Amino acid sequence: MIVLAKLSFLNEFAMTTTQITLTSRQRVQRMFQRQDLDRIPRQDSFWSDTIRRWQGEGLQGDRETVLAMLGSDFRNVQTMWPKPYPFREQLLEQDEQTQVVINCWGQKVRMWRDRNGTPQHLGWECDSYEAWLEHLKPAMLAAQPEWSVEDARGKLAEGRQSDRWCFFNCLESFEVLRYILGDEVSLLAMAAEPEWVVDVSRTCTDVSLRALETMDAAGVRPDGIWLYGDMAFNHSTMCSPAMYRELIWPDHKRLADWAHAHGMNLIFHTDGNVNGVIDLYLEAGFDGLHPLEAKAGMDVRRLTPIYGDRLAMVGNIDVMIMGSNDRERIEREIAEKFAAAKACRGYVYHSDHSVPPTVSWATYQFVMERVKHHGQYV
Repeated sequence: MIVLAKLSFLNEFAMTTTQITLTSRQRVQRMFQRQDLDRIPRQDSFWSDTIRRWQGEGLQGDRETVLAMLGSDFRNVQTMWPKPYPFREQLLEQDEQTQVVINCWGQKVRMWRDRNGTPQHLGWECDSYEAWLEHLKPAMLAAQPEWSVEDARGKLAEGRQSDRWCFFNCLESFEVLRYILGDEVSLLAMAAEPEWVVDVSRTCTDVSLRALETMDAAGVRPDGIWLYGDMAFNHSTMCSPAMYRELIWPDHKRLADWAHAHGMNLIFHTDGNVNGVIDLYLEAGFDGLHPLEAKAGMDVRRLTPIYGDRLAMVGNIDVMIMGSNDRERIEREIAEKFAAAKACRGYVYHSDHSVPPTVSWATYQFVMERVKHHGQYV
């Protein structure tokens, strides 16, 4: 009994020592493995307008300064999005507030000139399967990438030096479909011309996998992939789970399979209410789900007991509550959700979208303080 008690004490001491000395990379890797941690890993996103507001309220620095203050555990090595016309932004007209351009996706859009905001879509070059086959598909397959192996190698070296969890930022095929065809045409095509949708999905995934293979062949090997795409609105996914499973899911699985074959984890970003397809995400092989949009009905307090042992939860701290600048509400939001999410040790702090400019700098400093306070495991 004395020997067993001594061994138990030594194990607890070793665990505590490990937790105290965890690097960011170790912390995130252990989070995916549901192992003991010193604290919740951290990351966040901000609108450009938010950073500008904070600079006017006393922030000395930029987005990277805020992430350093937060104690971010993540490092983006390279953004690699498959586009038919990279580098293109053809100006058609402008006034004092807006400009109209044809962009890298073949979209004609009106955008604000000096602030963030959802663009007004005026038209799409790809309005038929024939247009896709004749113009957009060949352009996407032949496009010169915006990314650089040397740039990625340098960023990976920086990430390794600070021992953060490094990732590629990739774009998945449902988002590309919507960018190239527009929501109305893409959703109608899923029902009426599914072969068109499958071709777009396969083509863009082929381009992404080609980029990943190029990086791997050059020895640029980060820890994971953060896959971006929005496939839901505030009540459900934009298509049925069955339609997703048939048309898009196979390419999501291809990306997850590639990541796992190369020793990487995959986090999937999608806005909206995706409660109805989480089982399909697990079947595809997704390791994490982000940002768990609270205003769309996602809630780690409900999800963690069901999926927390198999799917890492990234986010869910409501930016609408942050934007109220009500510290009592913010304290409750962080405390309750952290308590639930920490139960499985598979959680990463992130806002439930991107922090908007309604959040004051003083408020976000309070958010960071409470994240650090409630995020401790020991």
